[in-house]
This record gives sequence, C-alpha cells and structure tokens, in this order.
Amino acid sequence: MNRTNILESGNLERTKAGDLLPVATTVDEWITQIAQASIIEIKEARINLTEAGLELTLATTGRLSTPTTSVVGNALIVDIPNAILALPDSDGLQQENPTEEIALVSVTALPDNIVRIAITGVNVPPTVEVNATDQSLVLGLSPGKGVADEEDGNDAIQVVVTGEQDEGYAVDDATTATLTDTPLRDIPQSIQVVPQQVLEDRQIIRASEALQNVSGVQRGNTVGGTSEIFNIRGFQQFGGTLRDGFKFRDNFSIPDTANLQRIEVLKGPASVLYGNLDPGGVINYITKQPLSEPFYEVAMQAGNFGLVRPTIDLSGPLNSQRTALYRLNAAYEGGGNFRDFDTEVARFFISPVVTWQISDQTDLRFEWDYLYDRRPFDRGIVAFGTGIADIPFDRVLGELDDFDARTNFSAGYRLEHRFSDNWKLRNRFRFSYLDQAAEQTELVRLDETTGNLSRQFSRNEQQIRNYELQTDLIGKFSTGPIQHTLLFGVDLSWQSAPFIFRGGVAAPTINIFNPVYGTVARPSINDFPDVFSSEGQTNTLGIFLQDQVTLTDNLKLLMGGRFDTIDQSSSSNGESDERYDQAFSPRLGIVYQPIEPVSLYASFSRSFQPNFGTRFDGSLLEPVFGTQYEVGVRGEFLDGRLIANLAAYEITVSNLAVTDPENPNFSIPSGEQRSKGVEFDIAGEILPGWNIIASYAYTDARVTKDDNLEPGNLLEGVPFNSASLWSTYEIQAGDLQGLGFGLGLFYVGERQGDLNNSFQIPSYLRTDISVFYRRNNWRAAINVNNLFNIDYIEATQRRTRVDPAAPLTVRGTISVEF
Repeated sequence: MNRTNILESGNLERTKAGDLLPVATTVDEWITQIAQASIIEIKEARINLTEAGLELTLATTGRLSTPTTSVVGNALIVDIPNAILALPDSDGLQQENPTEEIALVSVTALPDNIVRIAITGVNVPPTVEVNATDQSLVLGLSPGKGVADEEDGNDAIQVVVTGEQDEGYAVDDATTATLTDTPLRDIPQSIQVVPQQVLEDRQIIRASEALQNVSGVQRGNTVGGTSEIFNIRGFQQFGGTLRDGFKFRDNFSIPDTANLQRIEVLKGPASVLYGNLDPGGVINYITKQPLSEPFYEVAMQAGNFGLVRPTIDLSGPLNSQRTALYRLNAAYEGGGNFRDFDTEVARFFISPVVTWQISDQTDLRFEWDYLYDRRPFDRGIVAFGTGIADIPFDRVLGELDDFDARTNFSAGYRLEHRFSDNWKLRNRFRFSYLDQAAEQTELVRLDETTGNLSRQFSRNEQQIRNYELQTDLIGKFSTGPIQHTLLFGVDLSWQSAPFIFRGGVAAPTINIFNPVYGTVARPSINDFPDVFSSEGQTNTLGIFLQDQVTLTDNLKLLMGGRFDTIDQSSSSNGESDERYDQAFSPRLGIVYQPIEPVSLYASFSRSFQPNFGTRFDGSLLEPVFGTQYEVGVRGEFLDGRLIANLAAYEITVSNLAVTDPENPNFSIPSGEQRSKGVEFDIAGEILPGWNIIASYAYTDARVTKDDNLEPGNLLEGVPFNSASLWSTYEIQAGDLQGLGFGLGLFYVGERQGDLNNSFQIPSYLRTDISVFYRRNNWRAAINVNNLFNIDYIEATQRRTRVDPAAPLTVRGTISVEF
C-alpha cells in the first residue's frame, strides 16, 4: 500500500510538521496528537545589523509559545517550547562575531520539540528586546550592562518585551491588590482578571459585558441607561473606580473599552490603599501603553439595531532613540440601542498617551481621555404585581426624545524614579471633569387596574470637578532571613459637584399597554416650578503603609493600615451642612503554600467611605463602614496555564445610603446590611487552542438592622446563585489554522427587585456563540449574543426602574494590523 493509500484508509493522519500519526482511539492519544499538532515551524532565521546592535528574526508558521531565558557565563540562552526547525540548513544557524560585542549567535534544535537560541557576549551577556507577532519572533540584541546576578555571580540578562503580547486567558499577576507587582498566588484576597484576549474574543464594547465573566459581580443602578454601576459581593459600587491602579472618578459614566488592555476586580474592601471606596470591591481598568515598535491597527464593528463602531489603535516611538513613545486609541459609536427611542446613540472617545524615558532611572507618562456620549435617558419598564409588566421589552414608557448628554475629560501624569533596583518613588496626578445635562420623563406610579402610569417631566444639570494627587515610595529590604516589600503613600483629593434639578411639571399619563407619545410639548427650562440646586465639596487626605513580608518561601504575610480625614460641605437652596470625619482602615492577610502550585489564604480588612448621598433637606449622611473576613484557596495547574480561585467571605456594612421613597432623587441612611457567600473562578488554557474562563457565585445579601426596612429583606438585584462560562477553541494546524469557535453560557438566578422585596426578577440562562478567523495580520469575527432571544432583566432599582436586556444581538468585526 503506498503512502496516499495509507492516508485514505483512515488509519493515519498528518501533523502540521508533515509526520504521520495513527488516528487517535483513546483520550490520551487524542491529547498527545493535539499537542503535536500545535507545534510551530521556524522556517527562516536571519541576522540583520542595526544601530543598536543586531536583530535575529525568526519567520514562523504561527505564534510561538512564551520562551524561557537563562544565563550561562556570558551566554544568554532562550529556549522556545513546542517548536521545530524547518530551515534549509538542517543543522540550524550559527554566526560567529556578528558584532564586536557578540561572539556567537546560534539557533539549534533540541529534543522534545525545543528550539534553543544562544547568544554569547564577548565580555557580558547581551540585552535582548523581544517583539512577538503571529508569524515571527524578533530579538533585538545590544551589548549587555553587566548587572551582577545575585545567585551565581554571572551577568544577568535584561529582557524587554515589546509589541502586543498575548497573555492568553490565564493571568498570574496583578497590581490592584497591593500596588506592587505581586503574583496572584501571593495575595490573601480574591482578585480576578478579564484579560485582553477575552475582550477580543467576546468583542466587548462595554465593561458590563466583560464583568459577566467574574463571580459575584452583577449590573447595578444604570442611572437611566447612562451609567455602568456594579454590584460586587452584593453592594453597589458608587465610590469610583481605578485606572491603572490610581483612583479615577468616572462620575457615573460608561467607560470606553477601546484603550483597555484588561480589567482587574479586587473583591472586598480596598480602602487601605485607595481610601474612600465601596466595601464590596473595586474595578481597575488597565489601559494600553505605548510600544517601542511601530504598531497600527484599524477595526470596524457593525451589528443589528444600527450599531457602527470604528476604532483605531496607533503606537510607536517619537524619536530615533526610542526614549519617547506614544499611543493613541480612538473610537466612534453610533446606534446599537434596541429600545424604540427617537434619540440615537452618538459617542466619541479619544485617548492619547505619551511616555518619556528621561533617564535610565526616571520615566514620565502623560495621559488624556476625552469622551462625548449622547443617548436616550431610559428608566426602562415597570413592575406589575410581584413580577414584571407583560409588555414588549423595547417599549418606551418615557417620551421618545428623552436624552442624556455628557462630556468627560481627564488629564494627568505619572512620574517614576528608581533610586536603585530595590527602591523607587512614584508620583501621580489626575484632573477630571464631567458636564452633563438630561431631559427626562420620570416614571412615578402605576395603576395596575387600568395600566395607566403617571409621569413627571424633569431636567438635570451638573458639573463635577475632581483633582487627585498620590505619592508613594516602594522599597525592598531584608531583616535577617525575612524579606520585606514596603509601601508608604500619601494621597490628596478635592471634588466639587454643583447640581441643579428641575421638576414639578406633570407629564401626560401613559398607558403601558397602549402608549401614546408627544401629546404635549416638553416644558422649557423656565417652566419648572420646583428648582433644587446644590453644591457639594469633598476634601480628603489619606496616609497608608503596607508591608509584604516573606517569612519563608511558602509563608507570606500582608499587613497594612490607612488613616483618612474627610472634610465635606454641602449647600442646598440656602441651607448648608458640613461634616468632618476620621477613620483608620486596617488589612491583615496570610498566605501558606503547602506545595508550589497551591496557595491557602485568610484575610481581614475594613473600609471607610464618606456618604455621597444627601437627604432631601441637603444634609449629609454619616460615613459608611465595612468589615470583611475571607478565606480561600488558589491553584495554578498545567504549568501555570490554568488558574483557579475558591473563596468564602462575610462582609458587614453600616449606614449605606438608600433611595428616599418619598424623594427618589435623594437618599436616607440604612442601618446594617450583610453579605456572605462562596465564589469560584477559573481561567486559562486547557489544551493548545482551547481556552476557558468560568465562574460561580453563591451570594446571601440582606438587611440585618434598619428602622425603615424589614430586617431579613434581601438586597435588590443580588441573586443567590449566578454562573458564567466562556470557552473558545482555535484550530492550531492545517488549512483551517486560525479558525475558531466560541460558546458562552450566563446564568443569573431569581433576584429581588427592590429593598422592600415587593417584586421578583425571574432567573435566566443566556447563550452566546462566536466564529472567528485569525490570519497573518488580520482578524474577522461574528458574535451572536442571546442566541435564543430570551427576555430577561439586566438590572433593577425599584418598581418604576426595571432595565430590560437586549434581545438577540449580532456583531461583526474585522481588524487589520500594519
């Protein structure tokens, strides 16, 4: 039987390298063959002289796995797994003395599908800059600096990675929990990461979509569809977010995802580092940073409901020395809203960033963001009895021309100076503002006998100004065998928030089953009899200290504390109020690693937050305090390609602001609320090309003490059970290499619709799918969300504020890199 007949007989199949393998008949054989099929060929290796030294370029048939580096004498060793040489010279590549400082460059094949690159310096190992793409690996080599290696006395290698590095689904480090580069396995608190690959695979355009992949996070108050506020571990997040680990007040706007590299979610109180934040947790948006190699990407996304969203991503050096770099992200968005308004979505975002390497020890980064967003102001639909009104989910119950328009702008800098390898100083400043105006038709009360809904015209205007300044010092030192990473910091902030509310004009009653719009003209700005104006100012000062202590290789402590002073003032229609508060917020955690891949941890932390809600008379509410206890276990499996976290916690919070039932635009204090639960998250690569990110949360969040609410009532919008799964598989070899498929399942259990528990939101299971194709420098994808077109509720606050979710949604995307 000849070779062709053997293949046709079905007993053998061909790997990407051209070898013949028997058809798999067991699971073990199948896994082995998938691993072999994912082997990447290196088809060309060439050396080019550059101004900085030289470049070694490897042309490949796919993206190479992450290489490992080591130093032996004056030689830098780079080992690339899952790769084979397919060069014209079967012995590989060797070139002696390509420059005066480099004695030898060699590329050879080792057993077990490993390709080794060895670069030997004349006196010291060279430094190398790695730039990876889907079809090549470029190593930029330059003379080494001879930094002493502590372990063996050899000269250490400095590896600088440039280009958009594919971190995959498994991310093993984060800065949010400690403000230092700390592996997740050493953090005694639950933290989850939604990496850039997930944002790309799901074609994310909203943070709320990405955070569906994180346990214990649910959509909260949408502020009439104009904001993204989240419930984390049962508590709504009103105190702001983080941007690259720095406090950022988004002023209840919808953040854009065009410049996001990934999203980190730290569960539980984070006041010890960031001050006045919510007790449930904090979201940190990690942005894309300038690259040292030119990078240009354009993309177009389009979908049903008129969605059009072009984006650009440009980066590279600004000078020949590459000490000045830039990045520019921009996006325009139109349409995409399934609700039947006349007002269209129109959104523009631009974010330039410039970094300047002033010296080897000092870096300076400037960053700006500008966002204009105009969209319908939309209170959604209404409750009916103990459930939801049986009306179409695209039906508008306000007026068709209701709108919200806002402009956000921020500008800031980040300065870092390294005194030595162990000590550095960081200083950050950011200014931000919001100008916002909205004309809305508020839903007041439903007559369930007739279906008539009373309404009121209103108009809001506000301008918010924020100034944030933070300076911290990071140092590493030892006291005998005990190692320390010390963080000391001071931060200041100032906020001014004038607000004007106009109301008191009754809008025509509408029947929710047979609505008629536009029967009267909207009142002019001078027609509102009730005008409420207020202006609040908040000044904060925080001082914090943290020590990460390594007692032994497998036993670590995290200790920290923060002292805050908050000075608040508020004036409303001639009445004024002031508050001055102080608080100490501690955190203590321990991590024990019985074996290297497994971490057991326990922690205690407290939060402190000024209450930004005000009573109807303009008086300020007392501060919010929270306390959390958490235990958990984190594991890293499959050589770190799969990361899992299991956590149990209890949070008690006092004095949260809740909506005043008599004056819905104002607040009253609650007594005490408690949330406890269990969360599980897992993310990573199961087999080559097969990625997964999944979560489960059990959350019991309820009122425990209150003068206005019934103790035992469940917190609104928080299900007992929720779960998510997103998984993709991309073909690794053959003619269909680069073709991939994705499947998502998102489950949310029954929830209470308001704090009085007067109505319930039913559970749902949503299914998403995707098909994508990557090839060379371009990518195309089609994503279908809510495949089976189910009706479900995304968020709710009370009976007249229920936000329906989108029906079946299709998005197509094509992107090209230059």
